[in-house]
Amino acid sequence: SKGEEVIVASGSEEEFRSILEDSSIEKSGADLKKLRSLLRYAGVELRGKMLDVELMHYLLDPEKSHKTAILTKSYLGIDLEDIPSDGASLFEDTGALLREREASALPALAEAIAEDMEKASVVDLYDKMEQPLSIVLSDMEYTGVKVDPGQIRSFAEGLRKEMTEHEATVRELAGEPELNVSSPKQIGEVLFEKMQLDPRAKKSAKGSWSTDETTLREIEWKSPIVGEILEYRATKKLLSTYIEPLPGYISPVTGRIHTTFNQTLTSTGRLSSSNPNLQNIPIRTERGKEIRKAFVGTGADGVITSADYSQIELRIMAHLSGDEHLTAAFRDGLDVHKATAAKIYGIGIEDVTDDQRRVAKTANFGIMYGISAFGLAQRLGIPRNQAKSIIDDYFAAFPSIKSFISKTLEDARANGYTETVFGRRRYIPDINAKNATVRSLAERNAVNAPIQGTAADIIKIAMIRVAERLRKDGFRSKMVLQIHDELLFDGPESEAEALGKAVREEMENVVKLNVPLTVECNYGKNWLEAH
Repeated sequence: SKGEEVIVASGSEEEFRSILEDSSIEKSGADLKKLRSLLRYAGVELRGKMLDVELMHYLLDPEKSHKTAILTKSYLGIDLEDIPSDGASLFEDTGALLREREASALPALAEAIAEDMEKASVVDLYDKMEQPLSIVLSDMEYTGVKVDPGQIRSFAEGLRKEMTEHEATVRELAGEPELNVSSPKQIGEVLFEKMQLDPRAKKSAKGSWSTDETTLREIEWKSPIVGEILEYRATKKLLSTYIEPLPGYISPVTGRIHTTFNQTLTSTGRLSSSNPNLQNIPIRTERGKEIRKAFVGTGADGVITSADYSQIELRIMAHLSGDEHLTAAFRDGLDVHKATAAKIYGIGIEDVTDDQRRVAKTANFGIMYGISAFGLAQRLGIPRNQAKSIIDDYFAAFPSIKSFISKTLEDARANGYTETVFGRRRYIPDINAKNATVRSLAERNAVNAPIQGTAADIIKIAMIRVAERLRKDGFRSKMVLQIHDELLFDGPESEAEALGKAVREEMENVVKLNVPLTVECNYGKNWLEAH
């Protein structure tokens, strides 16, 4: 700290145990969550207030680099990697010298970043949310989640069979028994030369046809072959990206998957995960849902409990916009998409058809993400002018949402950033860009960041409170995963009812919004049964 000389010493974890485990000693470092886990494997508990420069800087500017070498250069003017020639002979360990320089710079760096945090009013976010959360995440990584390899194998076999069937159908419809369905070049030739599915299609400068998903979706209605190609690709991607790599992540020591939660990666404040990335498993799709079957409870009486915030982002939009219709629908526990449809179409809620509800649901989520008439038309598979009139009708029915969007954009243009309910900032430098494409992406981000960011903040606080509650009430069940708006727990079935009640209580009372936060909570032998 200020003015004190920094003494750098090296030694084993054991030699430093008393300092590391002393909760009255403040610790400065980078990626302290990882360090805490490594020390834990070595039998040492890292305690005390933690000043994690990466995490602190993330709150100041989420999209910039948080690497220590870059931060020491910009904050302290110290180039860590510039080693003086007399400082390291050919025989010295340059790595050790680098680590020593980094260690001596860290306290001063933490202090410099802390001053900027004061100015940006994000100290509370660090002290009450991010830093306590890093301890919770470290515990979850350490615990890991049990995965059934047999279930993964049988799922993979089913997918391979499905893939072969789609491949055979595509070849049959194309009249090409030798067709390589994985080759965009061959697929392009079949669709646009042989079958002439789109007379307006043009070849690229390189002389190939575009067969990406957007292109194929536009001509899907013209022939069943297009849907088959898309299904083949989706199955193949599911297999190669998610299913086949999963067994490789199962620890031979624990028999569990220990994902790494990244706290400093997304621009909105959401968590992401890696090795494996469990956040982007496509569980929204019917086929993807099956992956959930592989995540199981521990032991014969073990169950998975799932606690999921219901429509949290729409509820936040209702709160931020203050829209009376949306707010009333949530307060009265109505089907919010039906209530939206009733308002758009000017009919009674009981007269809303399934198709009208689907349109309203797509509009509800689309509006939140700044969808264009073109985007909505694509999603609903309708002409663009029809999509435009749906958006116009939506804003006419929900004027407060329209003014919330305008006000958010106005503030972003004036301040250069948006904020969540808890004061987390996202900088939007391109909001005044001359280029319309760049500017409209920035506008979509500006509208979405306070909504998605507030949802991320809420679940983070919930995780801290739930972890504390499990500890305080002596539950044996453990929190094992966070995926978007959902928390997963692994524990004995005898605890499941009480656990569900405690978790729901904590999650629903994180913050008082104008609308209730509701949590759906269930348990089962695996994640699919629990969801």
